[in-house]
Amino acid sequence: MTNVSVREGGPALKGPFDFQDSPLSRAAHQPLLLGVFLNLQDIRYSRLPTSNSWTFDYNVKIVQTAEALGFDLAFTRAQWLPKGHYDGEASLEAFVALGAMAAVTNKIMLISTMHVLYGPLHPLHIAKYGATLDHIAKGRWGINMVTGHSAVSHEMFGRQRIEHDKRYEMAGELFDVVNSLWNETENLSYKGRVSPWQLENAWVTPKPLYGRPILVNATGSPAGIEFAARYSDLIFITSPGGAHIESALETLPAHIDTIRNAAKAVGRSVKTVINPIIISRDTPEEANAYAQSIVDNAIKQPGQKIDSDAHAWRGRLDAKNKQGLGLGGNIEIIGSPEQVVEQLEALHRIGIDGVQLSFYDFAVDLEYFGRKILPLLKKAGLRVD
Repeated sequence: MTNVSVREGGPALKGPFDFQDSPLSRAAHQPLLLGVFLNLQDIRYSRLPTSNSWTFDYNVKIVQTAEALGFDLAFTRAQWLPKGHYDGEASLEAFVALGAMAAVTNKIMLISTMHVLYGPLHPLHIAKYGATLDHIAKGRWGINMVTGHSAVSHEMFGRQRIEHDKRYEMAGELFDVVNSLWNETENLSYKGRVSPWQLENAWVTPKPLYGRPILVNATGSPAGIEFAARYSDLIFITSPGGAHIESALETLPAHIDTIRNAAKAVGRSVKTVINPIIISRDTPEEANAYAQSIVDNAIKQPGQKIDSDAHAWRGRLDAKNKQGLGLGGNIEIIGSPEQVVEQLEALHRIGIDGVQLSFYDFAVDLEYFGRKILPLLKKAGLRVD
């Protein structure tokens, strides 16, 4: 990210961490950020019954419950796939859905995943949409910047997949312009170097409340880490060791150091966030039985294999790493409430700043988390009122 607008003589660029009273700065005082990782898709990988639904109303209730429990973030993935590639056929658009939740929540930060290189989206669109949602959410809204790793997704928009590293170069140029528009005091003209975007006397008003909305991206590649270090406030990371907690704890420290050093090299600091699925019951035996029931009822997905050039998930293919049970989530945390807290403490000790939690049965398991696990997190000093 440039430190000043791309307009010669333009203003310095500011973000939410530059304002002590921004929702992101206030949340950062928590020892461990807590988020919920929503399913806006009809995802079914086991026949074990759940209350889950892809519908907006169901997910709003999950976010409102998380907000009442003091969670800091709500987040979801987004996919553009042809028929036959989804687990189920229903899939809400994340940018719209999380933005709409701003009107029915008060404190929780809402991160909309957005494929920023697909289709005809222009920097002015993103800047104006973002400023509008920022005002609706009073500084609680942000973008998870996605460049698109699957060939089939780009093809849906009538394009060929862009080479991996060039995607990040294009996204960097895009957000140099978008961040400039959010901070500018004058009209902005610009012609892209590696991208097709051009602007002539462009202007966006109102400006976001805290410099710009919150920016997030998920990454594992060198090019992605360089991009994240320059542009992201929160970096959504993947365990290089796969989903098994022991392999994750072994492989994450070096990965986190790489990310922090990349940010330090460009004069920034960032927060790292990871996505565990929590499988918990009162005793270890009950929790393991719950996990095994999910596995025993697993559904073999007929979906077609996606041609992906993503780097972050390669640890799941490495035979030297302990493998998880395939329960979903980036890391599987299974056990009694005490064991769950111990594993979250271990992730925090190695440098994880926050967790975006998934659950097998969101309504039931989130309620259980709030009742049985959250008080222990507070007792351990990982959460403060």
